[in-house]
Amino acid sequence: MADTIEQTRVRERAAADAPWVTIVLNDPVNLMSYVAYVFRSYFGHPPAEAERLMLQVHLTGRAVVATGPREEMERHVEAMHDFGLWATLEKADA
Repeated sequence: MADTIEQTRVRERAAADAPWVTIVLNDPVNLMSYVAYVFRSYFGHPPAEAERLMLQVHLTGRAVVATGPREEMERHVEAMHDFGLWATLEKADA
C-alpha cells in the first residue's frame, strides 16, 4: 500500500530531527597538543576530555567530538577546517 502524504511528512520530520555527529580525523600535519587545544578552546571540553578525544583521534584515526542537529554539526566541521583539522559529519548511530 502506498504511503499517505502525512506518513511521508512524519518520516521526513523524523529524519530531519535525527542527531548528527562531528568527527575529527587524524592527519599527518597537526601536533597532538594543538588538536587538544582546539577541542578545549572551540568546543569547551575540559582538559582531560580534550586529551582523551585527541588520543582517540591519534590512536584510532577518528573521534566524535560533538552531537546535534545537522546544521550545527556542519558549522562545527567548517570551524574544524578553519583550524586546519580534517573533519566530517555523519548521522549518529541509532
